[in-house]
Amino acid sequence: MKKILLLSFVFLFSLFAENENKIVVAGPFASVSHPILHMIENDSLKDLNKKIEFKLWKNPDELRAIILNSNVDFIALPTNVAANLHNKDVDIKLLNVSVWGILAMISRDPNLKTLKDFKDKEIAVPFRADMPDIIFQELAKKQGLDPARDFKVRYVTNPIDAMQMLILRRVDHALLAESAISIALRKTDSFPIKIVAPDLYRSVDLQKEWARLFKTEAKIPQAGLAFLGDTKGKETLINRFLEEYDKSLTWYKNNHKKAAKLVVKTLPMLEEEGLEDSIEHVTLENTNAYEAKEDLEFFFNVLKNNNPKLIGGKLPDESLYYKQN
Repeated sequence: MKKILLLSFVFLFSLFAENENKIVVAGPFASVSHPILHMIENDSLKDLNKKIEFKLWKNPDELRAIILNSNVDFIALPTNVAANLHNKDVDIKLLNVSVWGILAMISRDPNLKTLKDFKDKEIAVPFRADMPDIIFQELAKKQGLDPARDFKVRYVTNPIDAMQMLILRRVDHALLAESAISIALRKTDSFPIKIVAPDLYRSVDLQKEWARLFKTEAKIPQAGLAFLGDTKGKETLINRFLEEYDKSLTWYKNNHKKAAKLVVKTLPMLEEEGLEDSIEHVTLENTNAYEAKEDLEFFFNVLKNNNPKLIGGKLPDESLYYKQN
């Protein structure tokens, strides 16, 4: 009996020790998560005796379930979701913004130059009421268009589904995030341009459309990292995590081929050559959340004026933003 109790204690102790030495990071298959996979490959927190485990969320419902279950430490997510959760009293700190440009229209028609040109056309749009759809709707409204009446929006579960619909010719136009755009172009031999007319074309860059309509830079603070729970006493871990994320983001931007190969090992739903192409089309800049506060508040105010629910009803207060020492 004593032996059984001793073995049980040893097992429980080892399980506790393993959990103590593990950092769980959740993220989507989008670019914001890719530097994390390089951190795992490099064992970037070994000096802190911490192993990083990546947990994939595939859609906004899975993201919210992960957050509510509180079984992760860091999470890569859309910035408005962080604001929304903060306003609902979830203990969350937005740490940085790293994705500033990832969305574009892709079309079979090379003559569509602005979002207004897509009026009355059927468009596949992923993630209803989340980041791609939010920006699409704000840009439409800014031009005096009604997103519900002036476009035939066909909502789909995720960017991969929208990409497949394009490839299978079930739709002619889609709003996609990279790397789905580049993968679609690869799969239809439409990259970067063919002598014969390609099947698909890169169309409206939504960041440039944002700059044109809102008279600002062609950058939108779309996604970053957040920490769940109380940050007190964990500043060393958080700061080291952000430092290593910044290094891995730089590596990712400068090593397209190696980065694509590494990412596809963990995220096989992506396609290596398309992912490699996509990196140059994403605006990736690692900015501390506190330093990005002005850009974030401009974005959040646009959302608040049209649909306050997207950020939890009000502009989040300063306590949302992590100030790195």
